[in-house]
Amino acid sequence: MTAKLIRNAYEAALTMTAVLLCWAAALRLEGAAGLHTDSVVLAVALTLTLARSGRTADTRERLTALVLLPAVAAVCALVGHLIAAHYAVGAAVFTAGISLPIWIRRHGPVATRAGTLMTLPFVALLVVPGPALPSEAQGALVSWAWSALIGVLACGCVWLVQALADRHGPWPAEPATAPAPRRPSRLRPRPSTRMAVQMAVAVAAAFALGRLLFDHHWPWAVLTAFVVGSGNRGRTDVLRKGVERFAGACAGTLLATGVAALGITGHTAVAVMFAVLAVALWLRPLNYAYWAAGMTTALSLLLGYFGQDASSLLPNRLAAIAVGAALSVAVAWWLLPVPKRLTTIAARPVPTRTP
Repeated sequence: MTAKLIRNAYEAALTMTAVLLCWAAALRLEGAAGLHTDSVVLAVALTLTLARSGRTADTRERLTALVLLPAVAAVCALVGHLIAAHYAVGAAVFTAGISLPIWIRRHGPVATRAGTLMTLPFVALLVVPGPALPSEAQGALVSWAWSALIGVLACGCVWLVQALADRHGPWPAEPATAPAPRRPSRLRPRPSTRMAVQMAVAVAAAFALGRLLFDHHWPWAVLTAFVVGSGNRGRTDVLRKGVERFAGACAGTLLATGVAALGITGHTAVAVMFAVLAVALWLRPLNYAYWAAGMTTALSLLLGYFGQDASSLLPNRLAAIAVGAALSVAVAWWLLPVPKRLTTIAARPVPTRTP
């Protein structure tokens, strides 16, 4: 266990180094181009997710990411504008965009890796707090062109840090697990189709209930529905992730309340936020609940930085997380359920237990 904690700390340090590097570069870009703060948050979100999923990528996969990630980030910026202007239409487009990467897994490992990259900007769109910020802090959403550039920036920072670590660090990247041989499935529809349908239904329902119950804080329900349902390895796996996310969010709520009581604001809040993310990254491989707790606390600090009383929103956040988790669990259990053995053989999960 001690060796595992040390290795986890090393990997978390690499990720946070890339995050801080990209954050500093995005700050400079924001000041030079007159962008809004959501561009900086987008850079941090993309770097966090890419650093975890691309640790063992080879040269070909990284070149693919360099093309695909900025392109999808640009599309996601347009989807963000669409959601703000026409919620129902934007939600439908987002739902299709988050489900397609799951459906294309049927075409093999290359398609699966491409689907993972396609998913990252959609997850980042939910993490970028534009809809959850007070009106005086929202401003204009980052444009598609700047989003693409930030995608390139995230790729460069992640790969620079990882290349230096592989060359000079004490541990090389752990080799990727070879996928199990694919065998034709007799299940109809196919497992990948079933999981894509499950994701689409859960996310669409989260959009509807999130807007109805939580107004402009709907991203909390949608993000939870995606996270709990992604990488579906069967009914019990989805149930376990739902419980872990809710338990972690409860712990994060208590921690965030304590932080708020200390009156931490301004640049100190930003420093504490990064420290919380580092600890959450370190403990994440042990249990996803640690990451959920860290993200809840970090978001509270972020909203506090923009002058919003984050403590008053924490009960709503817990309720939204509970709704999103319940939707994914219900869909996985009763809509086109997939046996566990088929989820691991026929369709490898997308490794995006991000926010």
